[in-house]
Amino acid sequence: MPKRWWPNLKRKDRYEVGVYCVFATCGIIVKRALAYSASRTSANIKHLHSVFVSTYGILFLGTPHNGSDKAKLFGTCQRMVKTILPKRVFDTDSQLLNALQAGSETLQNITDQFAPLMKQFHIFFFWEQEKTDLGYSRDYIVDESSAAPILDNTERSGIAASHSEMCKFSSKSSPGYTVVVAALRRYERDAPARIEKRWREAVQRLQKTREEEAWELIES
Repeated sequence: MPKRWWPNLKRKDRYEVGVYCVFATCGIIVKRALAYSASRTSANIKHLHSVFVSTYGILFLGTPHNGSDKAKLFGTCQRMVKTILPKRVFDTDSQLLNALQAGSETLQNITDQFAPLMKQFHIFFFWEQEKTDLGYSRDYIVDESSAAPILDNTERSGIAASHSEMCKFSSKSSPGYTVVVAALRRYERDAPARIEKRWREAVQRLQKTREEEAWELIES
């Protein structure tokens, strides 16, 4: 992340605002990335912290927060991840796909890292309401309890489409289009003031941390 993302409050720089609309496995990647960004507060990498500070809202569409035991999901996600991420980021066979299995330790670790941060964001969960043809049967790829856990201060809604179709809005009449667009517009409207406040708090907090580190060096 370029260091220009770290604003200069004296110059009244514009604040970057992040609102993510993510589908399936990408939601797990975003959760891990935000947890990583939240922890990057050292002076020489503080620009990485900006992603966390600037994120206002996340719309999760069909993300398997609690995993899924559907083999079809793993094949779909493998093709997706190999397309959008270099191999060195994720070994899709041994890491990401295993993480998507219900009860996996990796998925639980990501959830544990992200959970304390959730209060910083506006979160909207969406789940599929139509079953997918798996060839041998029809079933939900990510069931409601995994895609849209019932948590305080979050929003949730079903979309009358299958897993692969729930994020494909060919027209304004497509299932889920109205509620997704309404949420994005609401987040876009409300985000700037909130993110500006978070930036000011973050700069003050990190400045205090740097001062404490300096005193520790002086006293040592």
